[in-house]
Amino acid sequence: MDSETITIRVAPDAARAFRAAQVKQQRKLEALLSLRLSEIAHPDKSLEQVMREISRNAQARGLTPEILASILDEA
Repeated sequence: MDSETITIRVAPDAARAFRAAQVKQQRKLEALLSLRLSEIAHPDKSLEQVMREISRNAQARGLTPEILASILDEA
């Protein structure tokens, strides 16, 4: 999945929490926000369809369920 950098305004405490988070945690938060924005951008797609699409893209880039589980367990 291609990505693009955006700038968003958040509460100061949210910004501090994001900056203080470990890189892996930041990537998870970015993925969650991306998923939510995708839902809004494509209201005709169900959450399940969006999640499947993200999963296919992640697997095509080499992210296996085992690697994902390992990343999630570390945080």
